[in-house]
Amino acid sequence: MSRPVPPGRDVAAVLHPAAPGAERVSDDQHVVVVGGGIAGLAAAAILAERGVRVTVLEACDQLGGRVRAWPVDGADEDGRTMSRGFHAFFRQYYTLRALLRRADPTLAHLVPVPDYPLRRGDGLTDSFAALPLTPPVNLAAFVVRSPTFPITALTKVHLPSAVELVSVSYPASHERYDGESAQDFLDRLRFPEGARHLALEVFARSFFAHPTDFGAGELVGMFHTYFAGSSEGLLFDVPDDDYDTALWAPLGRYLGGLGVDVRTGTRAESLTRAADGTWHVGTSSGDLTADAVVVATDPRAARGLLAPLADQADDGLDPAERQQWHRRVAAGRNAPPFAVLRLWLDGPVAPEREAFLGTSGYDLLDNVTVLERFEQGAADWALAHGGSVVELHGYAVDPERDPDLAGDGPRGLDTSRLRTRLLDALHEVYPETRGLQAVHSELLVEDDCGLVGTGPWRDRLTVDTPYPGLALAGDGLRVDWPIALMERAAVTGVLAANHLLQGWDVRGEDVWTVPLQGVLRRRPDLSAAGAAVARTARTVRDRLPVGRR
Repeated sequence: MSRPVPPGRDVAAVLHPAAPGAERVSDDQHVVVVGGGIAGLAAAAILAERGVRVTVLEACDQLGGRVRAWPVDGADEDGRTMSRGFHAFFRQYYTLRALLRRADPTLAHLVPVPDYPLRRGDGLTDSFAALPLTPPVNLAAFVVRSPTFPITALTKVHLPSAVELVSVSYPASHERYDGESAQDFLDRLRFPEGARHLALEVFARSFFAHPTDFGAGELVGMFHTYFAGSSEGLLFDVPDDDYDTALWAPLGRYLGGLGVDVRTGTRAESLTRAADGTWHVGTSSGDLTADAVVVATDPRAARGLLAPLADQADDGLDPAERQQWHRRVAAGRNAPPFAVLRLWLDGPVAPEREAFLGTSGYDLLDNVTVLERFEQGAADWALAHGGSVVELHGYAVDPERDPDLAGDGPRGLDTSRLRTRLLDALHEVYPETRGLQAVHSELLVEDDCGLVGTGPWRDRLTVDTPYPGLALAGDGLRVDWPIALMERAAVTGVLAANHLLQGWDVRGEDVWTVPLQGVLRRRPDLSAAGAAVARTARTVRDRLPVGRR
């Protein structure tokens, strides 16, 4: 039998086959999917494609969850939209891309961003545009080329810690870092400060967490997934219009064609299990009865739905298992607030500006996006008004760590002060914006992302639960493979559907991931791998001007 063809360019990608079974359900099975974000949409697609009757409940008026977009007030004439911030669709996101292909078979609505520059507060900038794609060659090239990683700093790096980055093995490597924060790992790694911020710490903050609260295992896993363990590279794609227009509305139509009852603007308010094993979901527009439920909401909403189950009589479950599971549910924490400030400016930013720029050391600002460079609606507005649509994102605007931000606004923040500090940072990064005025602006502050902390990996919730017919999905869950963010949401949605389908003896969906082992595990001769890195570093270094060596 020939090996299945990987979905990307990485020939070492790993296939995780679904359990065998029939192609479709034989009886009428009804599943309520609570949450119309990536995880819920993935679960709904897999179930509906196998003949399951599916109802999707989404509290917001649009699908997409934490990647949704919506029209802003007063935008009827010019089509202005708002979102929860920039999202990069990396080429490693095999499951998410497979989901999107349901409505866009060639992924024509995803366009490549040519670079992923990361700028430090002193102006030094790293670029990933011209790096080789395959590890360990990409690592050597980055070290040699990076202005934030001088060659002389190699002697100060803690070699055993650095080797950990390229010798992971999953799932075991998840538990290796129990109790250690990303900050602790970065301290013992002893990377130069600039490289520490730009190459690693930015991964922690993309989880809306401070490195002291973020688990080192997740940081190492992300480094493996996006850079040290995958040949897909660190560049990514973005939608060519707002998320709703380009992605989720078409996917909603696809689900509707399968018979899925998609109910936006409908909030799930309660969840109970009857003595006969059926599930009852109380909603803002009436109650539903189902054979099974997938809870695919944000972590806080999920805890609110699941906690009352602990007080409901259920003689069919193991009391100890049930009690322990509910302790794990209650232990969940949310990450600090994040902020998204979108500005419709009365003049253009400089034409040489990147579509996306990650930043470190610019106060609260973590990235800047010039939306008209790829988003059609923003491009239309910019052309009509001679301006630019610029989005500023602060990943962790925490009033508990930064008392200057404390106020009586959303999430305990002083929104006026928050705006001022984000704008001041923009003016520092893109000085030409000092002379521009915002014709319109929208500020979003939320705190509904789960915190991937330093606690034991095995204490994190998984898609399965002690309750028959109840599955979970979402990017805050534990998956034993090295995946994160939007891809983890998509994968857990698939795994939740697979879990229910297996109970009905129906085959679910296969899942592809990046390799489960680091390059030094795949090449057990450490000295040979090290020699290959050294040879590559010398080759790249010899091609540089003398002043950069």
